Amino acid sequence: MIPYYPLYLNGEFRETKSRQGVVNPSSGEAIAEAAIASSGDVEAALDSARRAFDTGPWRKISLSERKSFLLKISKGIIEKAAELARLETLNTGKPIKESTFMDVPSAAKTFEHFANNLGRYLKDESLELENAKSHILHEPYGVVVLIVPWNYPLLIASWKLACALAAGNTVVLKPSSLTPLTALELAKIIDGAGLPRGVVNIIHASGDAIGEQLCADKRVDMISFTGSSEVGKKIIAYSAENVKKLIMELGGKSASIVLKDADLESALTGCLCSIFLNQGQMCTAMSRIFVEDELYDRFVKDFLEKAKRIKLGDGLDYQTQMGPLISASQRKKVIAYVEKAKAEGAKLSCGGKIPNVPMLRNGFFFEPTVFEDVSEKMSIFQEEVFGPVACLNRFSDLDGAIALVNGTDFALAASLWARDTEKAKDLAGKINAGIIWINTYGMFYNDLPYGGFKQSGFGKELGREGFLEYTRLKNIIIDQAKEAKPLVSYWYGF
Repeated sequence: MIPYYPLYLNGEFRETKSRQGVVNPSSGEAIAEAAIASSGDVEAALDSARRAFDTGPWRKISLSERKSFLLKISKGIIEKAAELARLETLNTGKPIKESTFMDVPSAAKTFEHFANNLGRYLKDESLELENAKSHILHEPYGVVVLIVPWNYPLLIASWKLACALAAGNTVVLKPSSLTPLTALELAKIIDGAGLPRGVVNIIHASGDAIGEQLCADKRVDMISFTGSSEVGKKIIAYSAENVKKLIMELGGKSASIVLKDADLESALTGCLCSIFLNQGQMCTAMSRIFVEDELYDRFVKDFLEKAKRIKLGDGLDYQTQMGPLISASQRKKVIAYVEKAKAEGAKLSCGGKIPNVPMLRNGFFFEPTVFEDVSEKMSIFQEEVFGPVACLNRFSDLDGAIALVNGTDFALAASLWARDTEKAKDLAGKINAGIIWINTYGMFYNDLPYGGFKQSGFGKELGREGFLEYTRLKNIIIDQAKEAKPLVSYWYGF
């Protein structure tokens, strides 16, 4: 019998009448059942979070107590690290090496970081002004809805939860309906940490079923969403019914620029990682790679050879370098982009099809795919594919390359590869993106903010800036006029 995962509401695990089978994308087989939240369950979650914030003990506990709860969650993740990594791989298909060495330990470190820094981040500020003194306070927003995508279900849930809780908010967390398992497993860790009832509520259902109810409700003070631009626009519309704070981390069409003086091997492996890690299902995926003329032919030859050698397989196999796409529908979407690119004249240099390997037949696998001769007018150049599809382009004019990098609706991330780091830093200033890596890719730090511009969204995750997104700023002014009444006393002082 496959395991069953209930909802987590008001400090209790709640079974529901409706259940959903959760599928392993490597095999297409159900690996668990998850409770599906009804409208009534959503109502209960919102009511629980609201009561916990307004009348519960959470807002009154000391920062040291809040820190202790967060450290308990971090410790709980570490203690269940092997189980969580295996579950993440089963549910997403990503290689177990990624879950084990990246996702799970990073999730634990996020809770640890914000636990250890919440006092510093929340430090009040006082300003002496003419005839007055100001106290500037960072307060929690209140009830925060956290909506998490399917590509990094545990890690992104931890990014959002750690900040929201450290800032003193109460939470309703909704994982993706495709990948709810590690979030629901995280509920057990949170319950074991002993947080007051209602501070964290974790529900599961499709966004189409409960998204509007969650996001339009006036009991919600803030929404933090990571996902597609299309869904993000719906959430913005829902939230307009009752105005609330939003963090929107949306899509990307990120790019790498490889200069002629770059270390070839580092640039190659970095660019391969930037598009084929997690099957290319990353908003920061460097799906467009621009290589300077003098290096282009060597780069492409080696890039294609290495891409063809990437080992596809079941995520639980430690030899696997790339797993399946998340679902059959996602694979159909990727195939449609590939076929359209071919029809528009792009040159398919590698991959582009479902692998003809018997052991991969039942999963949602797709070959690492590389296109050349991609023009800026092609759909595959402008739109987010969210799959293992790279577009390689040569350039001779650096300003022209920068214009192409900036010439999409998205502005999330970029990578620059060059030995001359001062030149790379200068180029970084010309690129319209929220995060730019030089001679590396995908380095996220809990100390540093992350987020994009344009259609990639607004608001930040991580760092002090990301933490303070989950707070509201209050200004308290005390009149200190000496030997005179305050100015307003004279206004109507008859």
